[in-house]
Amino acid sequence: MASPIELQRPGGGALGLHAIPLYAASIARNLLNGPASSPWPSFVSRNELYHHLRQRTAKRLKATRSNLGLYAGDLALAAVAFLLASAVRLGLEGQATSPDSFRALSYALPLFVATCALIFPMTCLYRRNWRYASVADLLDIVRAVAIASLGFVICLFLTTRFDAVPRSVVVMQALLLTFLLVGARMRFKIAEIRRFEPGTGVATKSGRDIVPVLLVGAGDIADLYLRALQRDGTARHWPVGILDRATGTAGNLLRGVPILGTIADFDEAMGDLEVRGLKPRHLIFTETISSFTDPEMKALIDRADRLGIAISRPAPALELRNPNAGNRLELRPIELTDLLERSQTTLDRDALHRLIHGCRVVVTGAGGSIGRELTLQVAGLGPAEIVLIESCEFNLYAIDLELSEKHGSTPRKAYLCNVRDAGRLNEIFARHKPDLVFHAAALKHVPMVEMNPCEGILTNVIGSMNVAEATRACGARAMVQISTDKVVNATSVMGATKRLAELYCQALDLAGERSDERTRFMTVRFGNVLGSSGSLIPLFERQLARGGPLTVTHPDMKRFFMTIREAVELTLQASAYGLEKRLGLGEIFVLDMGEPIKIIDMARRMIKLAGYRPGEDIKIDFVGCRPGEKLFEELFDADEERVASPVPGVFGAVPHPVPLQELRQAFEGLEKLAQTGDAHSVIGFVARVLPSYQNPLHQDLANAEPAPLACAAG
Repeated sequence: MASPIELQRPGGGALGLHAIPLYAASIARNLLNGPASSPWPSFVSRNELYHHLRQRTAKRLKATRSNLGLYAGDLALAAVAFLLASAVRLGLEGQATSPDSFRALSYALPLFVATCALIFPMTCLYRRNWRYASVADLLDIVRAVAIASLGFVICLFLTTRFDAVPRSVVVMQALLLTFLLVGARMRFKIAEIRRFEPGTGVATKSGRDIVPVLLVGAGDIADLYLRALQRDGTARHWPVGILDRATGTAGNLLRGVPILGTIADFDEAMGDLEVRGLKPRHLIFTETISSFTDPEMKALIDRADRLGIAISRPAPALELRNPNAGNRLELRPIELTDLLERSQTTLDRDALHRLIHGCRVVVTGAGGSIGRELTLQVAGLGPAEIVLIESCEFNLYAIDLELSEKHGSTPRKAYLCNVRDAGRLNEIFARHKPDLVFHAAALKHVPMVEMNPCEGILTNVIGSMNVAEATRACGARAMVQISTDKVVNATSVMGATKRLAELYCQALDLAGERSDERTRFMTVRFGNVLGSSGSLIPLFERQLARGGPLTVTHPDMKRFFMTIREAVELTLQASAYGLEKRLGLGEIFVLDMGEPIKIIDMARRMIKLAGYRPGEDIKIDFVGCRPGEKLFEELFDADEERVASPVPGVFGAVPHPVPLQELRQAFEGLEKLAQTGDAHSVIGFVARVLPSYQNPLHQDLANAEPAPLACAAG
């Protein structure tokens, strides 16, 4: 049995009377700090307890000094709550006519405010960021008010025996003060009170392009995502609706965003949103990753992909990022449209359907970046047959497999064929008799073609001539050639070869018009496409995955950029209008690429979208221009006539035409030189044939002989 001067410790053993103050202080500490991990306080020495309490108090006072405005406001609200409670209990007339009541109030009010002034800082009310407050943080307000009210009652009992102030006043003021303190902190959450109102305009917001998005999933991830959007005043995504996996939730709201139905209602929801001018451009899956394996979800992804809607998901919560973790770092997907920060052109889907539906279509270079996208979009428009021509076995296998998975019912035929082989091309075209030919096969990488000019000539010039002649021989309705902005004032072999291909198609188009041939030869010119193989975006992604640095050729280098999807969509739209309305005879369709973007700005934007700080987490190095590269590209040559085009998102350019016979003679000479492998002579011949070829390294070759095609200066 314990001695008379000892108490029993909760865990067993005796507790001396000298330790009772420490025990009481520990209980008080736990009360102020909230529930502890253990129901019993830990016992420490006097010095340790003193040092601990002093350190804790200093932190609380420092936090209070940093929030003096909020602290002063809380004390003012304490006074207001006490006055209101007294007025409700005693009445204004009773307090004014009763001297005892007035004296009690004049004593109790400062005492209560003083008690709150001491208690509130000790309960950590000012160490929280109330913008991110949760229900648990609001319960801390209740605890602080309860402790302050209890301290006030003890002080009244010790001084006046609680005779002057009615007990109901204490209860009422505690309730009132709790609501007032919570209300005062609601101003920190005002951003989350704002409702999404996409009907007020989704085109622009503070000068920024706003991207309408449709969410899939109405669970916790959707709630977190919407909350983040509400807080971010610079967010470009604007949710216009939600599709839920559960049934029976249609018509409900999640943070002000309507639930439009289930995943099965996707088509109906899209139609309704399009009628209201809110057609989404992104589909964001606010679902767990495991749900992506569901057949229903896969079908939804396919439908969205056919409609040209980008698909993404929010980054996983609590994702840890370490830019120096080597290849262990897994990057979340970067939306290419976010890199452009501009709206995309609206398409005439009916015109595209009339162009492709029921037609036999050939796509050369079908396994490349542009060719693959062309093939998939054409397949989604209901062609009678797709013929794939590709020189790379793996690329041909990959696109054929993808077509079988996404458009298995579409008849298709895959041929391993190089466009340099005129006999093989003629045999394929004669067998399938295509209505439309999309010529995307080319060597496009500037430094590689610069090092292999003979190969560039054979593929880009002779190969394009072979495809055009095969198209003409089989009586197809049209051939559409994919060109590049590097043809304008060309400084590279690649740009010069593609310029010659443009001139050849223009000559065929004009010759066909004069001879009443029904085959059209159209060329579509555009700049860089984001995400293509060999482009800077995959390079930057690989460099980001390694932790940097990102390599940029020159700080002033600019390029036109467009997504592959948009480039192909506008190519099809230009082809549809040109063929259906006989537009652009002898012209080149030039896609509206917007304003050129600095490569360094693109690098910085990618770093930010990946969650890093440019120059700090990820460095940017300048490595110098590569052979054949220019600091900036152009869409129109100075000698070209720029004409208006009725095609949305497309301009017209009219180069000075070159007679078809002269081009054929020049191409015959180029082919013979290229087959010999004499790169020096090939470059010299190109420089003489095409005076607009401006590479300074080749000017001496250009001046060797008079230019036989002076009219080709455009």
